[in-house]
Amino acid sequence: MSIPSLFLTQQARRAANCEQAFMTPHRIGFLYWPGTKALTLSLAEEALRVAQRVHPEVVYELVFLQAEPLVAGDWRLPGEPWAGHLEGLDKLFLLADTPPAQVSAGLAAALKQQVRSGCVIGGLSAGVYPLAQLGLLDGYRAAVHWRWQDDFAERFPKVIATSHLFDWDRDRLTACGGMAVLDLLLAVLARDHGAELAGAVSEELVVERIREGGERQRIPLQNRLGSSHPKLTQAVLLMEANIEEPLTTDEIAQHVCVSRRQLERIFKQYLNRVPSQYYLELRLNKARQLLMQTSKSIIQIGLSCGFSSGPHFSSAYRNFFGATPRDDRNQRRSNSPFELTSTPVERG
Repeated sequence: MSIPSLFLTQQARRAANCEQAFMTPHRIGFLYWPGTKALTLSLAEEALRVAQRVHPEVVYELVFLQAEPLVAGDWRLPGEPWAGHLEGLDKLFLLADTPPAQVSAGLAAALKQQVRSGCVIGGLSAGVYPLAQLGLLDGYRAAVHWRWQDDFAERFPKVIATSHLFDWDRDRLTACGGMAVLDLLLAVLARDHGAELAGAVSEELVVERIREGGERQRIPLQNRLGSSHPKLTQAVLLMEANIEEPLTTDEIAQHVCVSRRQLERIFKQYLNRVPSQYYLELRLNKARQLLMQTSKSIIQIGLSCGFSSGPHFSSAYRNFFGATPRDDRNQRRSNSPFELTSTPVERG
C-alpha cells in the first residue's frame, strides 16, 4: 500500500470513529432531591436537547430520577423513583438546591456500585453534599457554592473544595449552581463531541461567552472579605473602581475618611495584608482574567491594570502567579477545551 493511500485509510478510520462517537447514545441520569428548582435541572437538560437539535447525530438518552419521595409543594419535575434505574448510565448527576440531610443506605450502595462500574458521577449545586457524605469526593476537587463553602470545608476536610464555577477532576464533575450548571454541560459537550458543537449550542442559547471551570464565582464583597467593616468595604470598592489608574494609600484613606495608619490597621486586621499589597493582588487578578478572556496584547492589559511598563507588569505577574503573562496565557489556551478557532500562540 502506498503512503498516500495509507494516510487516506487512517483519515477514514478517524472519521469513522468520530461518526461512531456521535451516533452512540450517551445515557445521562439526573438524580434529584426534593426541593430542587426547575431551573437547575432545565439548564442541564436544555444544553443536551439543543445539542441534539443542532447536530441530529448527537444522541443523548436522558433519565430523570427522584432520590427521595417528593413532598407537597415541591416542583413537579419529570422522573420516577430511583430504585432499580441507575444501571447502564454513562454519567450520573446528583442535583439538590439545599444540602440533603442524609443518603439512604440503599441509595448509598447503588451510587457506590455505579462508581465501581465506571460511571462518571457529578454533583450540581448542593448535589456535592451527598457525594461528599459517601466519600466519593475524597481527594477530588469540587466546586462548592460560596454560601456553603465554610460549612462544606469543615464537614468534609478530605475534599478539595474550590470557589470555581465548576470542576472536572478525573471522573468527578461538580458545578457550584446557577448558570455554572450550563457552563459545565457545555464542557461536557466539548469533551464528548468537540468545541465546535459546544460553541454552536452556546450561540443557540445566547450565551455571551463560554466560561471555563477555573474561573471563580462572583462572591458578594462582604463574603469575599469575611467582614462587614464599612471602611474596609468602602476602600476595596474604591480599589475595584480604579484599576487602570490606581490610587495611593493616602488618597484611599482620605476618600474613606480615616488616617493612613487606621486604614493599614483595618486591612491588617481583616485581610492580613497592607492596602497596597491587596490592591496589587486585585490588579493582577484582573489582568489574569483579561489574559484568559480577551485577545488584548500583554502590553495593553498591563497598562489597563495600572502597570507603567511591560517589564514592570511581567515581573509583578511572575512574582505572584509563578509564570510570566505570556507563558500563563499560552499554557491555559493549550489546556482549554473551548478553543473554537486556532488562536496563534504568543511568542517572544
